[in-house]
Amino acid sequence: MIDRNKQSEQPDADSAAFAPDASSFEAFFTRHHSVLVRALTLALGDVELGRDAASEGFVRALQRWNRVSRYDNTAGWIYRVGLNWARSRRRKTVREVATHPTERAFASPEPDIELATALRSLSLDQRAVVVGRYYLDWSEADVAAALDVAPGTVKSRLSRALERLHGKLATPIDDLNEQTS
Repeated sequence: MIDRNKQSEQPDADSAAFAPDASSFEAFFTRHHSVLVRALTLALGDVELGRDAASEGFVRALQRWNRVSRYDNTAGWIYRVGLNWARSRRRKTVREVATHPTERAFASPEPDIELATALRSLSLDQRAVVVGRYYLDWSEADVAAALDVAPGTVKSRLSRALERLHGKLATPIDDLNEQTS
């Protein structure tokens, strides 16, 4: 008779027996942390939420580092995890307290205020695409893979976002990645 409650003696690939390569994670973290914090801050419109979302993404990546480190766009995976975590957190917060975002969203001198204000006029989905494409300088295919949406969805969201941003920014949208890096 097989005891189904007994744990397998064979560890799976994500178990503690297969400890993640800490040095490769540390190198990845050092290289990508500040960029992803800024990208999530721009996409989410809130410095603290951007930092928390990046932290959550990196924690989840570390927990699955053996698998996540092999992805074509590991930073994209962390970006998507951070966005999804922030969406969930906002939904919970809205249910608890019905308030509007505060003006502390860009208290940090990092992001350009004109850009931050213009981005706030977009939906989160549109901001996520604009930030991925222009701030992170990913191709449309990379943005689609990172956000787990079809490439056509990225093109559509990007087109609508650029229409809304046109006229709100003194600097042409193509110069965003230079301005924010």
